[in-house]
This record gives sequence, C-alpha cells and structure tokens, in this order.
Amino acid sequence: MTSAPGHATSPGPLRLGVAGLGTVGAGLISLLRDNADIITARAGRPIEVTAVAARDRHRDRGIDLSRFRWHDTVAGLVSDPDVDVVVELIGGAEGTARELVESALAGGKPVVTANKALIALHGDRLARLSEQNRAPLLFEAAVAGGIPAIKTVREGLAADRLLWIGGILNGTCNYILTAMRETGRDFADVLAEAQALGYAEADPSTDVDGIDAAHKLTILASLAFGNPVIFESVHVEGIRRIGALDFSFARTLGYRIKLIGLARQSENGVEARVAPCLVPETSPVAQVDGVFNAVIAEGTYVGRLMVEGRGAGAGPTASAVAADLIDLARDTAVPVWGTRTTALTPVHSRPVSEREGAFYIRLAVEDRPGVIADIAAILRDCNVSLNSMIQHPSATQSAHVPLVLVTHPTPEAGMQAAVHKITSLPVVVSEPVLIRIENI
Repeated sequence: MTSAPGHATSPGPLRLGVAGLGTVGAGLISLLRDNADIITARAGRPIEVTAVAARDRHRDRGIDLSRFRWHDTVAGLVSDPDVDVVVELIGGAEGTARELVESALAGGKPVVTANKALIALHGDRLARLSEQNRAPLLFEAAVAGGIPAIKTVREGLAADRLLWIGGILNGTCNYILTAMRETGRDFADVLAEAQALGYAEADPSTDVDGIDAAHKLTILASLAFGNPVIFESVHVEGIRRIGALDFSFARTLGYRIKLIGLARQSENGVEARVAPCLVPETSPVAQVDGVFNAVIAEGTYVGRLMVEGRGAGAGPTASAVAADLIDLARDTAVPVWGTRTTALTPVHSRPVSEREGAFYIRLAVEDRPGVIADIAAILRDCNVSLNSMIQHPSATQSAHVPLVLVTHPTPEAGMQAAVHKITSLPVVVSEPVLIRIENI
C-alpha cells in the first residue's frame, strides 16, 4: 500500500536484541516500557526489545521476559532477522562480550554497549569494524553512568581544542574516600561497609585499584585528543594505602583527597593517569561526594566545565543506553572517536615520571634529633624544594611520629628518587605515602 501524496510513511519500530540481563539489562527493559511514550516521541519511532540472551533462562529478574525471543548464544542473537540493533550489557573486555560486539559490527548491525573495558582496550579495532561495515557503535553508558560525558566531549565540544580532561570517575572509591573523611575510619572498615551496602563488589580490586577509572579515562582522553590512547600505557594507582591520618593532614592543609583520573595534551604528547590526589577543598570537584562522579574538561574557547551525577546503577546506566538508542532511531550516530579511522593513530601516554607538580608525602619516623635534617638533605640533593612541613605528636605512646612534607612543583622523577632514599633511612619505620597535589 502506498502512502498518500505529501505524507511520509512512518518508520517501523527500532527492534533490539539485548545481551545480558543483569541490573542494567533489566533496568533498560523497564525504562523502555515505562517511558515508551516520551521515547517514541523523541526518537520519532518506537524502540522495542524483541530478543534477549543471557546465561540463565530461569532466574527471576523482576520483569516479564515471556514476550521476547530467547537466544542461548550470541550468534543466534546477532543473526536474528527481527533484531535491528544489538545491545551488549554482558561486560568484560574479552570472551562473550567481545565476540558479540565484533560479530554484530562485522555483520553490519549497530551496537550499543555500556562496556568500558571493551572500549578502552579494543576501541581502535572496533572503530574500524564499525566504519568498514557502516554499523554505528555507541557507548555513552560506558563512562560515568547517566552523565552525558561522551556526548559532551565528542559532540558538544567538537569545535574546541581540549587542554585536559578528567575528574572523579569511580563512585565506589569516591564513597569510600568520602566516608573516611567524614568518619575518621580507615580504608578496610569503610570498604566492608561499602560492600554491605552494595556500593562495592565482593572482589573490589577493579574499583579500589583504579582500573575501572582508568578504563573511563582512556575513553575520555581518546575522544578529547582525537586519537585512541593505549590503555596499557596509562599510569594507574588505587586508594588502598590512603589512611585516616591523611585526611586529618589534608584538612589542616586545606585539601581533600579524591581519586582523580586526569589526561593532558601538550606538544610532547598525551599524559594520562589515575591516582589519589589532594585537591583544594574550595574547588568544585572537592565538593563531589559519595557515589557521585564528575567529569571536568578545559578547552581553549569554552574554558572549564564540569558535569556531575550518579556514575553507576541500573537507572542512570539504562538511561544512557536509551539515549544512544534514540540517536540510532534518529539516524544521528557519529564516528566512534568523532572522526574517521583513517585520521587516527593510537598513542601511548607519556610516562608519569615526566610529570611536574607538587607532592604530599607522609612519613612515620623515629622521634629523635637529626631526623628532619637527614630528610631535608635528601630532598636538597634530589633538587626537591620543600614548601611546608607538619609534625604532629603521635596519638599513642609510640616512639614513632607522623611527619608530612609538602613540596613546591618538582619533577616526578626527582621526587621518586628522593622517596626511595628517604625510605632507606633507618629512622623511617614504614613505607611513605606519596600523594600528588592537583589544582583542578
């Protein structure tokens, strides 16, 4: 049947195959059902799930799955003729998730994913598959949950030259550091609480060791600076060694401690790292607490901007996935890294040893004469300029006292050499805690 003259035929629904029915997959199905009216209005056509794939057919996920075609293999989902778009919510950089995404793109089917590890480690290859087969790959949900970080950088700031990008990229770490600051408790105690509340996994390593934040930073840096950043070159530190005492000293010095992902572009290349940092307590990023994330960027024309919100969870992540689906329904998808792959060259991050900046260093030392003179001599010999020093009496009857040094901006290599020599002093009774200071 032909349409009447002057009337365009309405497009049919955008049909989805959803792989992975965990909290985000179930959340997406609920969101598409509950907000079907506004999604259809904004997409210009309905967006409907037609097929699903997951390991366990019988698990109760709190939603009705009876109306969807069930596939036991990713190959079956990809080849389903009633699936227009594959939604990957399995997770992990390898195995089933990678097989699903690569086979869908190779077969010309668009993919929407929330998989930060997959994009961070294999984004260059996936971008080429996407372009070669004219199959869009969208991943707004891979960074900072419901915060529109990808669209902000890739589209909203497309005309500007970004100088640096980063922020608080892991809600689990931010919750732990916030609770440590507010309660005075140590890391292990607060981590156990976060696990009991569901904010931290049973194995929290990916979060607390900085790996999750590094995946997200790799993606943001690749978008911001126009070339895929090689994940293995990103410097990564976690928060396990931060103690309650560090928050007390930070407060005295006018700082807060945050796990910060930061990437800078200079004439010498890209520098990307994730590590605990002292940031001024008056800065906007210092006010981002609990499970919230914040993405900050600075451009030559736009200046500095920050977007903040919940960085994880079923609702925010499902919302970001749905936003990508609306873009596909409108046929407004953009290249993976914002430009054609022929213009891209994967780049390594510069070594952290080339950084220059100020440092906080906390020592536990024997309480006897000459200690400070010995430490000062090492700093002098390593060309490290001391800005201030705080020595607090021990809270116990121990013969060891905490000593905190704050340096002027200095090359990282010199600071690391000084720490190595200071650690070897007989009066230093434990490994120093070194935290970079960032005025962001």
